[in-house]
Parts: sequence; C-alpha cells; structure tokens
Amino acid sequence: MTILEHLEALRRALIISGIAWLIGTAVGFVVRNQILHYLLSRADIHLAYYTGPTGGVMLGLEVAIFAGIFLSLPVIIWQAWWFVSPGLHLNERRLIGPLIVATLFFFLFGAGFALWSVPLIMNVLKSFAGSDLSYFPIGDQFLGFLLAVMVGYGLIFELPVVLYVLGRLRIISSGWLYKHRMYWLIGMAIAAQLLTPGTDPFTPFLMFIPLMIFWEVTTLLLKMTGR
Repeated sequence: MTILEHLEALRRALIISGIAWLIGTAVGFVVRNQILHYLLSRADIHLAYYTGPTGGVMLGLEVAIFAGIFLSLPVIIWQAWWFVSPGLHLNERRLIGPLIVATLFFFLFGAGFALWSVPLIMNVLKSFAGSDLSYFPIGDQFLGFLLAVMVGYGLIFELPVVLYVLGRLRIISSGWLYKHRMYWLIGMAIAAQLLTPGTDPFTPFLMFIPLMIFWEVTTLLLKMTGR
C-alpha cells in the first residue's frame, strides 16, 4: 500500500470508530442515571455531590462518554486490527479474527476485574485515612478515578495478546522471556504501580497478580507451539 492508501485506510478506520463511539455515547446518555447509580453502589456510595451549577449536566455527559467508550470497543478494536492487517503475511492474517476476540475479551476482563475490585479498593483507601476523616464523594472525581482504574486494568490485561503476537511474529521467543523473567516481573510491578491511582500498595497488587499469571501462561503457550 502507498502512503496515501495508508492514510485513507486510517481515515476510514477513524471515521467508523468515531461513529460507533457517538452511537455508544448517545445510548449511554439515555441510561446515564442507571449507570451512575450502579457505579456508585459498587463503591458503597449512596449520595454523590457536584460543586457547580452545571456539575450535574457535565457529570451526565461524562457518564455517557464513559459508556460510549466501552460500548464502541468491539468496533474500535476491529478497525484497529483491520488497519494493521495489510502489513501482515497471509498466514498471519488468519489470526485476525481470534485476535480481535482476544483483544476485546482481555480488555473487558480487565475492566470487569477492576469494577469487581472497587469495593476492596475503596475499603483499603478509606482505611488509610483513619477514623478522624470521612470520605465526601464528588461525582466527577469519583468517576475519573473509576475510569482510570478500569481503563488501566483493561490496557495492561492485553499483555497476553501482545506477547502472543510478538511470539508469532518471532520478535520474541519463550526462551528469551524465561531468560528475562526477573526483568519482566519488575516491569509489571512498576506498570501496575503507575497505572493504578492512589498511593496504597493494595491496588497495584491486585493488578500485578493477574499479570504474572498471564505472563506465565502465555510464555508456556509460546513454548508449546515451538515459539
């Protein structure tokens, strides 16, 4: 493909992804109150606040955008793999379908794991504040915190997909991964710390344990397939 053809393909992918995101955001806006209620209930928050006259409206828009991102993920991931597919060999293109499914699965699994962990995370964070302090939940701050945690988990849970693709392309091998295991463990620990907001050690630990399991299982899979 020429540079112009690549740019046209990128333009097409962005337009389709953008339309999907707009549709998802519109759907999210319709059910914004139900989504916000569910997210707050996960953190055992019965009433959240906003600090400006337009705060309630803006919070609703943030919830809609939040929902639009997740509802449009299948289309965005599909378009991303479609964009890179011309650079792959024919035998590698056959993996596009399974990789789209795997990419979507691991991102949603990571985001879902983060959502499941919210009660634990909130309890740990509150315990660090001590008995003399009480949490005063501001809606947009809480939503920003939750979105950061869910997207962070979703992105870093893509580790198996990244390792498998690099292994299939023979950029890395299972032997190389085992040889540098200690560096990977340290890197995953640092990534878990950077991608989880807050200063408590518990939240990064919740991310690090699944990452370590993913790394071990993916490396073993590459070894079993001769990579």
